[in-house]
Amino acid sequence: MLKPVPVAALVVWLAAPLSAQEAGWHYSPLDGEGDRAALGCAYGSDAAMFTCLAVRCEDDFSVGLHIHTSRLGGDAGAWRLDIDETSFALRAEPEGSPYHARVAGDVGPLLDGLRNGAVAYLEPQAGAPVHRNGISLAGSLYAINQALYFCTPRTPNGTLERPAG
Repeated sequence: MLKPVPVAALVVWLAAPLSAQEAGWHYSPLDGEGDRAALGCAYGSDAAMFTCLAVRCEDDFSVGLHIHTSRLGGDAGAWRLDIDETSFALRAEPEGSPYHARVAGDVGPLLDGLRNGAVAYLEPQAGAPVHRNGISLAGSLYAINQALYFCTPRTPNGTLERPAG
């Protein structure tokens, strides 16, 4: 027989935010992503207004960096990413993942900064501004490394594939 749920517990559960775009670094809760991506969102982000970066293991086992915001006009285009005191000029292109745009080019230096920095600021170079853009990098090293652990190709017998040499 099922036990009744206390009303107070039900109210707390229903009042909890169900936002995939909460502040901080965590596994991406967007549909189909599971543990293949880490999502870092700006201070104060919620389901209605958010600025996020996603580090994702792509289908071909490459690493992608994605911009995911609630900004009007979409996320494709030119951006500036400041990580601590280092600025990067980015070009984001629309693509088929659950995020709005993927950063083109070599993302290695960006990933190093995101893993080891203190704070990142994401700013579009044209179009509508983002309302929240300060992304804490506390916890980013752990979240990104956890997501990218699964990005190593596997051999047919399920073991990790190691590069030759």
